[in-house]
Amino acid sequence: MSLAEHAPPSYLDDGVTLRSWLLTHDHKRIAILYAVSITFFFFLGGVAAALMRLELATPAGDVMSAETYNKTFTFHGVVMVWFFLIPSIPNTLGNFLLPLMIGARDVAFPRLNLFSWYLYMAGGLFTIACLLLGGVDTGWTFYTPFSTMFSNSHVVLTVVGVFIVGFSSILTGLNFIVTIHTMRTEGMTWFRLPLFVWSMYGVSLVMMLATPVLAMTLALIAAERLFGVGIFDPALGGDPLLFQHFFWFYSHPAVYIMVLPSMGVVSELITASVRRRIFGYRFMVYSIIGIAVVGFLVWGHHMFVAGQSMYAGIVFSILSFIIAVPSAVKVFNWTATLYKGDIAFGAPMIYALGFVGLFMVGGLTGLFLAAIALDVNLTDTYFVVAHFHYIMVGGAVMAYLGGIHFWWPKITGRLYSEAWARFAAILMFLGFNLTFFPQFLAGAAGMPRRYHEYPAEFGLLNVLSSAGAVLLASAYLLPIGYFLWSLRHGEKAGPDPWGAKGLEWETDSPPPTHNFTRPPPVDEDGPYAYTPP
Repeated sequence: MSLAEHAPPSYLDDGVTLRSWLLTHDHKRIAILYAVSITFFFFLGGVAAALMRLELATPAGDVMSAETYNKTFTFHGVVMVWFFLIPSIPNTLGNFLLPLMIGARDVAFPRLNLFSWYLYMAGGLFTIACLLLGGVDTGWTFYTPFSTMFSNSHVVLTVVGVFIVGFSSILTGLNFIVTIHTMRTEGMTWFRLPLFVWSMYGVSLVMMLATPVLAMTLALIAAERLFGVGIFDPALGGDPLLFQHFFWFYSHPAVYIMVLPSMGVVSELITASVRRRIFGYRFMVYSIIGIAVVGFLVWGHHMFVAGQSMYAGIVFSILSFIIAVPSAVKVFNWTATLYKGDIAFGAPMIYALGFVGLFMVGGLTGLFLAAIALDVNLTDTYFVVAHFHYIMVGGAVMAYLGGIHFWWPKITGRLYSEAWARFAAILMFLGFNLTFFPQFLAGAAGMPRRYHEYPAEFGLLNVLSSAGAVLLASAYLLPIGYFLWSLRHGEKAGPDPWGAKGLEWETDSPPPTHNFTRPPPVDEDGPYAYTPP
């Protein structure tokens, strides 16, 4: 018999019925379920964004009413934050790769892994039901007292959807932490873990510790709205600012739930494209832990104009500057890894460099918002919108797509069109900057966010943003086309088409159901055992 006849079947061939997918316990198949679901929600949120940019292409509110616009940007924010950005990398690439990277057969709790996907889908169905019933108009932050006392839209239904998806995040984080602690292969010590695994560990800690606070806060909104319990209503002895403290205590660490996995992906893409060890591995690990810890201490910089004490504002401002340090360490180490390297500018590397560029712009403009005097003038303007999107969308989406391109041969066993992939990556970078950089200028000039009409002097900047959104949408659609094409017509990839290091490249593409025929040992060279030039 040939070796091919002895090879175990891939995870894609282990049952082809719908039932075999919906009841699977294989972490790789669950990752595919997440990827399909997340892509659906991404394009649902993208349609809302397109409607907003269509409205904002002209100063007059001539496409939709103010109420409809409020519901549109709320739906866009809720779907993009909780149903795409937060679960995108951990639940797809994390689920698929983490056991492979540590030499495990699966995650620690396979059934719990599948259950977390069903929770995610249940939360999504509540959110879609809210849209079909008329939507919600509070903004994705659900600020009180509007969300508890005045809004006539479907606040409770939306809150329930986000509440449910929060438990999906908690279970995923628990699964990853236990898997990393207990299922590493022989020789896989803590400081031989790939940086992507470290990023999954850091983000899992944040999900486990921060998400229960969000769940509690959303439950309190529902309790006050349904039963009149005095928690945030001053007339009943409550405090509306208490909601902001609770909400941002979760939602600022949530920024790092989105960004930490992206940093892990980019570390893997850069070291593979340069074919050298990552510069300052231990400092990269410490910076991941530093970001995860300090991220819990800076929530108050969202509240500089909310009436908190001057001394609290100063403390939060200082801490907001401090958290820039571990992020800067990462950018420095990536740059040092690239220095005098023989760089392969494939599509994954273009996405990685795009992430670094957009993340730097987002990070530097974050320092503007960390300074109290500047934040007082810039808060609730389009400057904040642009900053947020440079970090979250420009950073997280570029890294997510870079990771999908890098590990697509491992996931499917097929290669895509490199020319089309490079074109899409460059178009995305250009389209993103054309969409959001004008918003820095509009915000600095005083254009407020969350309005469907605006003074005519901001018209040119908004036309540029809407034109950029067309390019960005095209760049998002292109990968769908050439990825689907590759499934049937792409060349077979082989186990390691990039010449990369790491345990995931030592098994077949696509991997067998249980990943490895025997657990691979790890030597002292660790995951980045590239030969120095």
